[in-house]
Amino acid sequence: MSSNPLPPLARRVPVVTEVHGQRRVDDYHWLRNKGSRPVNAYLRAENAYTAAMMKPSQRLQDTLYREMLARIKETDVEVPYRDGDYFYYSRTRKGKQYRIFCRRRGSVDASEQIVLDANQAAMGHKFFSLGVFDVSPDGNLLAFSSDTTGFRQYTLQFKDLRDGRMLPDRIEKVRSIAWASDNRSLFYVREDDAKRAYRVYRHLLGSRDDQLIYEETDARFSVSVSRSRSNEYLFLTSHSATTSEVRSLRADEPQATPALVLARKPEHEYYVDHGHGLFYIVTNDKGRNFRLVTAPIEDPSPSRWTEVIAHRNDVMLDGVEVFARHLVAHERAGGFPRLHVIRLADRSEHLIDMPEPVYSVGGGANMEFDTDVFRFHYGSYITPDSEYDYHLDSRQRTLLKQREVKRYDASKYRSELHYAVARDGTRIPISLVYRIDRRRKAAQPLLLYGYGAYGYSLDVDFSSTRLSLLDRGVIFACAHVRGGGEMGKHWHDQGRMLHKNNTFTDFIACAEHLIREHYTEPSRLVIEGGSAGGLLMGAVTNMRPELFRAVVAEVPFVDVINTMLDATLPLTTGEYEEWGNPNDKAYYDYKSSYSPYDNLVKKNYPAMLVETSLNDSQVMYWEPAKYVAKLRRLKTDGNPLLLRTNMEAGHGGASGRYDYLREIAFTHAFILGTLGLTR
Repeated sequence: MSSNPLPPLARRVPVVTEVHGQRRVDDYHWLRNKGSRPVNAYLRAENAYTAAMMKPSQRLQDTLYREMLARIKETDVEVPYRDGDYFYYSRTRKGKQYRIFCRRRGSVDASEQIVLDANQAAMGHKFFSLGVFDVSPDGNLLAFSSDTTGFRQYTLQFKDLRDGRMLPDRIEKVRSIAWASDNRSLFYVREDDAKRAYRVYRHLLGSRDDQLIYEETDARFSVSVSRSRSNEYLFLTSHSATTSEVRSLRADEPQATPALVLARKPEHEYYVDHGHGLFYIVTNDKGRNFRLVTAPIEDPSPSRWTEVIAHRNDVMLDGVEVFARHLVAHERAGGFPRLHVIRLADRSEHLIDMPEPVYSVGGGANMEFDTDVFRFHYGSYITPDSEYDYHLDSRQRTLLKQREVKRYDASKYRSELHYAVARDGTRIPISLVYRIDRRRKAAQPLLLYGYGAYGYSLDVDFSSTRLSLLDRGVIFACAHVRGGGEMGKHWHDQGRMLHKNNTFTDFIACAEHLIREHYTEPSRLVIEGGSAGGLLMGAVTNMRPELFRAVVAEVPFVDVINTMLDATLPLTTGEYEEWGNPNDKAYYDYKSSYSPYDNLVKKNYPAMLVETSLNDSQVMYWEPAKYVAKLRRLKTDGNPLLLRTNMEAGHGGASGRYDYLREIAFTHAFILGTLGLTR
């Protein structure tokens, strides 16, 4: 990468505020003026600078793109799943950016009907994202939503699958939906101006007078609607980060008033499903890792509960799928997910065996209630995504499909599990993968990934694009730091609110462990994280810049204080229970101590690529833009600092699969370039 081009320098326009008696100066507040000429000019100048700096790597970018494209099966068909009278599936066609959704009636050998061609729906748009996709119980009508900006503002539409006609009904700002049994009534959730899902409406096809069913008035809570697999009940769930409340409604009585299951109580989370004339309730009333109980529908109060799965300190109950004769519990133990089967007739139980010690597993498209076959997805760092049918009684499994990865030999790669020791003595898991014949006893290039927020677990999934790094001798490692959910709910608790600093020091401990064990060294260590993981990148870079060669921060949440003080922004109030409310001085002071934007100082920093999207609704583009502007003014080194803004996308970047591969190739080229691996 050339250092010849001169980087743009954002003008400083001080905006002074006072918070808790402290004077705050923000020189780059003006970058919030989205769509203005100065903002557009600055973002495009940064893009031009990044393009110029990365121009020497264009051949490498093209090589990486061709490699990644050559590994995938461009024309492919997913495994069909049954829902009612139809078998549904999606397929891709070579040269097409998006999926084609199809079905066959009665048999997988019947004639194909295209339900929705996303390529046609995306025509004329540079961005396209499909939201909800739900066929009415009788199979005649499709309700689907789409976003063409990246702002995750979805418009709901309806298609008559009998003749292919689009219905005139059109509803804006829709989140979740659920069909009633009459095939004419549909419940949907609408978001407010801050993108909080707050109102539930009942829509009758052809009507313009939708009825407000429920409004969530607490700004910390969002609401969603769902339909039970039994198809007998609809559920309206209000939830914050720590508390939930559910209302139920018979699916065949759409005009009825939803009934409260249990009134909300601070710190009580519960979620409800239905089967066998009972409510199945996953609840944390007896411990943070949840348990499973049943309750009579007519009186679901705790005094009437019957325990099915007890709370366990070492096992997290993530959720339960209810079937006619079985339950399948999604659990997490020892850092890894697992599937726990219970046969209802005799309460016998077993775990589904997994072939590797380091893996990921999750449920597939299990739409049928009356079935003894459970579909699940399996994968690992070594094994491509695989889809199985598992016979719950015989315990036999059938491999339906393994994702075809061309020019891939699994025997050439190895995964490992390590543990770093945090400063308080906690053991932090590190999963890693490398190509065996490129492994050296001495330190080598390593990419360390991290997230650590919202209780979200980073599972060890397969990535065909990652092979381009591994084949060049780069080790890929993932730090499963606190704030995530890998080790249960307590793992999340220890990395949020006033314990957030554990996330950052855990990550540093993981980096130091990998250096100490001679997997890498600071001059060969690149780190990467996105969104809340971008906050992690910013924090650890401020804390220990000398520890890393380069940093990739994708849509990073870096302007923590300013964002969390602005309740008009999406996600702000709803996330007080994750980060704390800075209007409370204790939280303000604590967050001020780690907010990346607020803690930039004059010193040397690693090479850095910061990526964002203009229409991001989760982390506004101005956060990374302000961060780069301030860092460029303060940094005292000559390392590259690049800001790349996708001017036509949102939080997830490019929407088309080919465009997405181009973005990955660009990022990988930056990583490899900083490591001196330019071929």
